[in-house]
Amino acid sequence: MSRPLPNLRTLALFAVVVLTMQLGYATSVHAQVVNSGGTADGGHSASIGQIAFDRVVDTTTGNTAIYTVNSNGQRTRELFANPNGAQSPHWSPDGTQVSIFCCDDGMAAHIVTPETGAFRELAPTDPTLEVHCGWWSPDGKRLACESFGLTDPSRTGVWTIRASDGSGLRQITSDPGGDDIPGDFSPDGKRLVFARSDANGQVGIFVADRPGAAPKRITPAQLPVDGSFGGSWSPKGNKILFVARTDADHRRTIWLVHADGSGLHRLHITPACGGLLSDPTSRGCVAPSWSPTGTRIAFARFDALTSQSHIYTSDANGHDITQITYGGLGDGNPDWDPHP
Repeated sequence: MSRPLPNLRTLALFAVVVLTMQLGYATSVHAQVVNSGGTADGGHSASIGQIAFDRVVDTTTGNTAIYTVNSNGQRTRELFANPNGAQSPHWSPDGTQVSIFCCDDGMAAHIVTPETGAFRELAPTDPTLEVHCGWWSPDGKRLACESFGLTDPSRTGVWTIRASDGSGLRQITSDPGGDDIPGDFSPDGKRLVFARSDANGQVGIFVADRPGAAPKRITPAQLPVDGSFGGSWSPKGNKILFVARTDADHRRTIWLVHADGSGLHRLHITPACGGLLSDPTSRGCVAPSWSPTGTRIAFARFDALTSQSHIYTSDANGHDITQITYGGLGDGNPDWDPHP
């Protein structure tokens, strides 16, 4: 590999490291129930389907494995594990596949089938372009990739590939000397939200509406955006969740902005997220993901008092919080199955 996996350099949420496995000895543990704890959530109509997430399984190495949990907090199951870890799951639109970041083996993408536990890799097709792909298009035919031009800096940016075989490279953005982290496609597949860290260290949330066109920044330049999370697009296509701090002295929390850049506001989650770093009882909230109906969100919350991270859900305004994972050494990067 020419460089470490960018998710560990810029996307690591809980000090995780990547897999170094090969397909021949990958370990997939399908539907193994490891914890049936948690409580029902009072029958929320949107609390259906499953949420995939990564869980720290080794505090010495920071390695994680992929788990799923029913969105009412019941039936936590290990989906994919390997001695070297796996992280950042993303469901396919039809709910039959989960892309993960793993292996550090030079492959473009890694995909697990929950129903069977099957695991496959997509090989890169251009030796001059390093790609790390995992964000699905709405029709399930393509994956968006964080990419780096190895010989031409103008090729650094977001690219897409075919989810079937890894071919069909298409460049969406160009960020020479920077790093563009993909988020979700819009529900109609015509736009893509992403986090841009440019060569000058400026970070913001942008929307690209067609390949080669100048993307539109939808967050103010002075807002300290978390460049490791590309944004989560609402099922109706009008709202985007992202992560930012109020300033450098506070923890991260969840913000919402309309797709045209209007309506920017922080979700007022209670108990509050985004407290002072110096406060030993403060909390940080990250990695939001919409429910299929858009009425609830899932996110990871870190509690400074316990140094633990777990997965929670709330309504779309940050109210009515329910904890859905328990135990473990640290849970993060939830992704709600869009096709329950």
